[in-house]
Amino acid sequence: MAQVICDMSMSLDGYVTGPNDSRENPFGDGAGMMHDWISDAATDEDRALLQEMLDGVGAIVMGRTSFDKNEGDGGWDEGGPVGDIPCFVVTHHEPATSHPSIYTFVTDGVASAIEQAKEVAGDKVVGLHGATVMQQGLPLGLVDEIRVHVIPVLLGGGTPLFAHLDSAISLERTSALATPAATHLSFRVIP
Repeated sequence: MAQVICDMSMSLDGYVTGPNDSRENPFGDGAGMMHDWISDAATDEDRALLQEMLDGVGAIVMGRTSFDKNEGDGGWDEGGPVGDIPCFVVTHHEPATSHPSIYTFVTDGVASAIEQAKEVAGDKVVGLHGATVMQQGLPLGLVDEIRVHVIPVLLGGGTPLFAHLDSAISLERTSALATPAATHLSFRVIP
């Protein structure tokens, strides 16, 4: 059965975007370097981590905000965040316009989206894309692992990764790797 993994770049103060993120400014103010570890500043170790994630993912669950900010021209074009990997978009309302067939819009909650994604992913990973989806799935016990790539910057605002947790969640650190552009940390969620 597929594992559900949140894999996000995050500032040291816990933000996955800076303030004022939008389609035109997807990383938010002051956060342009959030993904340098996978591009401009990538080391062989960074590239190996990214390739492992890309090779292992079988489906993506994302929120509507991530979809609206990135889908189509100027964003992911005809694919999703990981090319042609199926994406399940948690939303209150399906969009009125048509979109590439890799997208399935799920209107009955994050648990349903994760279950559908697990069926499609088989023995591969279900990747959570976006802070809100992770914040909804984690308290429900639906997240198996959290991987954060801590970027050496303090953004002071934006979209927090862990803002809406109602109780403590126990974790076990499974790996830690520091490269010049990021500190890569992996944690297993303890049920």
